[in-house]
Amino acid sequence: MKSLKRRKLQIKAFHIERVVSSETTSISGNTLSLRAGMNNPEISQLKYVKELRIELIKPNERDKFVNSIVDFIPISTKVLGQMGEGITHTLTGVVVMLTGIDEDGVQAAEFGSSEGILSEQVVFGRAGTPRANDLIIHVDITLALGGTKVREGIDQCHETCDYLVQQIRDVLKKLNGRNCTDKCEFFDKIRPGGKKVVILKQVAGQGAMYDTRLFSKEPSGFSGGKSIIDLGNMPILITPNEYRDGAIRAMH
Repeated sequence: MKSLKRRKLQIKAFHIERVVSSETTSISGNTLSLRAGMNNPEISQLKYVKELRIELIKPNERDKFVNSIVDFIPISTKVLGQMGEGITHTLTGVVVMLTGIDEDGVQAAEFGSSEGILSEQVVFGRAGTPRANDLIIHVDITLALGGTKVREGIDQCHETCDYLVQQIRDVLKKLNGRNCTDKCEFFDKIRPGGKKVVILKQVAGQGAMYDTRLFSKEPSGFSGGKSIIDLGNMPILITPNEYRDGAIRAMH
């Protein structure tokens, strides 16, 4: 018997080749413009975040020191539908890197920090890491004393970074999908009489940098999501398309 197609997920990619500073955040052709002063969000209400720096790292500039890597974050946004269905816009050629340290020079870490020369600390071109030619928007956060060793401090790193990425998502969301550089379609399928396959994935759920967020408002986002810790580290059922769409955010 033929398979039955259910929900469809359409991911439209827009390739970025240049990132520049500008008065407003915008995307034009292959250029992403970031608003000048973008590195000054309203962070005064956050207990641990003390300082924020943003820089662009080009592919030939990776032989430089960076603080401990907290996360690599793709830039994607929902345009239509819920997580796992509808339309998602995503940027290729650029990725966000979040790093962290505290005021006393203690690096963000759980079982070992990753500060050092970027080109030596990361294996590029793997699942979860930038490709060899990707531009990297580096978000470096300094936390209050002790902030790199507690869950709340690391969560505030992610919260601050997510605030910045959302400014790009809001622009990406409004792009005309007809102008995408690539498009993929995925279907959740039912195969009557077929084998029932379940893939079990054990995710991090201990605290601080060893955490996983599920079903945030945006693909691979932070805001609105639930920590697997707060869910009691219990099994969560997700569809293949929800997984493809960024329902899981590995926060380490």
